[in-house]
Amino acid sequence: MAIGDSSTPNASNPRRPTLSLLTMFRLGLFQMGLGIMSILTLGVLNRVMIKELAIPATIAAGTIAMHQFVAPARLWFGQLSDARPIQGHHRTGYVWLGSILFSLAAFLAVQVMWQLGTSIQSGLTGQASMWTAVLALVFALYGIALSASSTPFAALLVDVSDEDNRSKLVGVVWSMLMVGIVVGAILSSRLLPQPVSCQELGTANLEVLRTGIDRLFLIVPAIVIGLTVLATFGIERKYSRFAERSSLVEREDQITLSRALRVLTASPQTGLFFTFLLFMTISLFMQDAVMESYGGQVFGMCIGETTRLNAFFGTGTLVGIGLSGFAVVPRIGKKQTARLGCLMVAFCLLLIIITGFSGNSKLLQYGLLLFGFASGVTTTGAISLMLDLTAAETAGTFIGAWGLAQALARALATVLGGAVLDVGKLLFTNLTLAYGLVFGLQAVGMVTAVWLLSRVNVAEFRSNTKAAIASVLEAELD
Repeated sequence: MAIGDSSTPNASNPRRPTLSLLTMFRLGLFQMGLGIMSILTLGVLNRVMIKELAIPATIAAGTIAMHQFVAPARLWFGQLSDARPIQGHHRTGYVWLGSILFSLAAFLAVQVMWQLGTSIQSGLTGQASMWTAVLALVFALYGIALSASSTPFAALLVDVSDEDNRSKLVGVVWSMLMVGIVVGAILSSRLLPQPVSCQELGTANLEVLRTGIDRLFLIVPAIVIGLTVLATFGIERKYSRFAERSSLVEREDQITLSRALRVLTASPQTGLFFTFLLFMTISLFMQDAVMESYGGQVFGMCIGETTRLNAFFGTGTLVGIGLSGFAVVPRIGKKQTARLGCLMVAFCLLLIIITGFSGNSKLLQYGLLLFGFASGVTTTGAISLMLDLTAAETAGTFIGAWGLAQALARALATVLGGAVLDVGKLLFTNLTLAYGLVFGLQAVGMVTAVWLLSRVNVAEFRSNTKAAIASVLEAELD
């Protein structure tokens, strides 16, 4: 970002250049960084807290989920980036500052995690409760910093694109997020102390593990900051159409949480479709909180090995997104693609339960590859259907509300994953059955999502949604 430059277009050249494919992939580097960071939080930290430090899964998942529960901040940061540019740039400054802050918060979370792990060895004492609250606060700050960076970045994608190339840009950036998950899994597994993590951890070995994880959370976030700068440097100044469109987007960027919720429930079809999205998202991501510990406790895998499980899931997702976007959706349509994906996910979750009884880690890896593929099909069908059913005049409202709904659903999924696992451990002495309770509940949720999707009437949705949204916004603005 060139300090002091304005994003206002040059009067002699009001037409901004069009993004090339290479520039789209460059922008995707930021999303790749977010994918890498998600591995550090939901993968490495969650696994270490549950298995190595013996912190109850509900506490581990609940504290991590705090970064999703602060999701309403996304709406505020989006509006703030519209109204208050930093050094003449509406988006870039927020993206950079946010990435620096969430990187620092991630390292701070690791240090608090060690303190919680030490204090909780004596039970759920007052000191353990205090460190739990501090860790939850740190993850909340991490989530706020993430919102400060990711929401202006999403707005930047709108600013620098036009209707004819926006879908291509979104597809490239989403794929890069999956690449980040794969890269993060591989990078983490290489930087972590492999032999120590497979042993019963004594004091000395735990110190070695701590040193390795501290190093990981210094090196990787620094790489993510570098990717952020590389992805966005000079992009806003050269490509942003924000100044030309500001009078058009101002209304949509003023959406508050109450307005977003009213839009989502403005008509029966709107509420029904978003209920489907809620069930689908929760059922898709409950496993995030427990999969690494599943590999560790049931299959006896090292930290590096359980982290690499994300690479199998991410690879499958990439293939699923690509194949469904170019081959499945054009043949059977968006709604049927989403339905097919949900049923495939339910089947794969049952397959993952079965692999637990075999104890074969290779089968788990193949199961996650298939699960990732099914998730890619589901995601492509659901998001394509939603964008297809969104009126162009209120696209910003729907996309903003979808981001909020997705974040809250993922937070609930993280908490539910940990809580259901704890319940499963109380009900069953067999760990496979305990984890199977989580995966089985996900499968039931996916079948429920299919039922909800079958009730969605696409024609009715298209005919009444635009009018319903307009009436809600008019009432609010009055």
